[in-house]
Amino acid sequence: MDKKQHQDSLKDRLTDIQYNVTQNDATEPPFENEYWDNHKKGIYVDIVSGKPLFLSSDKFDSGCGWPSFSRPIDEGDVFEKTDKSFGMARVEVRSLEGDSHLGHVFNDGPKETGGLRYCINSASLKFIPLEEMEENGFRKYISQVK
Repeated sequence: MDKKQHQDSLKDRLTDIQYNVTQNDATEPPFENEYWDNHKKGIYVDIVSGKPLFLSSDKFDSGCGWPSFSRPIDEGDVFEKTDKSFGMARVEVRSLEGDSHLGHVFNDGPKETGGLRYCINSASLKFIPLEEMEENGFRKYISQVK
């Protein structure tokens, strides 16, 4: 599938906000997104590729209005890029497999978990509740969800 076919397929499969966030590096509004206050146990996967990215065990309330995680499940599944948009220097986080824009990482997270805050757009994620993880192929992560 060429890039245009891939983009057309994503436009058909994703909502407008999911597409704009993951493909056009948009940011959804704080406190007005699906997972910012989700406290259920489970796993968060890339909305584009389905690759597991974050666990609810690593999610914390940062007060920023977006889901915040102390770390990805596997650092090799995300990559970081310098983002100088909006007149500031930040570190963008993207998924490796889907090349989805996820959000940004900051150094103001909880010290006891390494000090990082992965500030992630809900629109770039799909949440799989703990009780549905096995049937969705995420059995190996169940023991990591606390």
